[in-house]
Amino acid sequence: MGEADTVEEEVEAVGSRGDLDADLRRVVADSTVVVTGASSGIGEATARRLGAAGADTVLVARSREPLGALRQEIEGAGGRACSHPADLSDPAAVAELVEDIRQCHGDVDVLVNNAGHSIRRSIALSYNRFHDFERTIDVNYLGPVRLVLGLLPGMRARRRGHVLNVSSLGVLFGAPRFSAYLASKAAFESFLRCIAPEVRGDGVAVTNIYMPLVHTPMVEATRVYRLLPGLTADEAAERICRAVVERPRRVAPALGLMGHLLADAAPAPFDGLLRLTYRWSRDSSAARGEDSDEMEAPAFAQGLLRRLERLGGRRER
Repeated sequence: MGEADTVEEEVEAVGSRGDLDADLRRVVADSTVVVTGASSGIGEATARRLGAAGADTVLVARSREPLGALRQEIEGAGGRACSHPADLSDPAAVAELVEDIRQCHGDVDVLVNNAGHSIRRSIALSYNRFHDFERTIDVNYLGPVRLVLGLLPGMRARRRGHVLNVSSLGVLFGAPRFSAYLASKAAFESFLRCIAPEVRGDGVAVTNIYMPLVHTPMVEATRVYRLLPGLTADEAAERICRAVVERPRRVAPALGLMGHLLADAAPAPFDGLLRLTYRWSRDSSAARGEDSDEMEAPAFAQGLLRRLERLGGRRER
């Protein structure tokens, strides 16, 4: 497959799910695919889809029991999977993971870097929390870099491979209260964009996927997100699997690319919009270290948001 520059948001227009399943099986059947953060959310849905397509799926996450359950599910459906519990923030654990993968599976064909640690907290609440920045850098940047450095030589030697990074839409233009999270995600994205021209001639593709809001356990601490439009984990997994097939340089919603261009072309109005977003939102109770069911919004909007939440709950039932 050639490398397109961008895959737009409306992935349904590119092809039907049936077409994607067939193409995915053609690309990954009997290939070794590593998926990090596979114990829940996007990683779990992606691993399940890849396993169904015939990949030898290597499941990586800290949580041992969910990985074991997913492995049994994939194998019960006729697929192949192996669980490798590991903490990507631990250098020794990543080195051991790389060696275990080599011993058990040989060289890796596709690496899906999906594991991540998200923190939504204003800078005013972060002055005494340098460990937030250390944690996000370890999980979102240094751990994935160690994994790439361990698996990339085998891809280059065989002149075949694909490294995918599940990033965030916020990396394209920044967002208030996400300084720890987005800085670490941007670091790994920059690392991959730097090495992409070096490895492309060896048959290794690099793809950055800028995900919009995805309703997964990782965002549950911010209650207002439950009321916002977003993708399901399965819809996010479909974007990743399509990128595995098409090997683009990046996957981003059209709206996100427009925002990126607007931030460069009209920085003052865009900064004003970000300031307004900050003023009209609040830190979550978890970020404040409190036990509260308040929405992350000004007081005057609390009642409306609660009514919307109750309405959404009744519809789900």
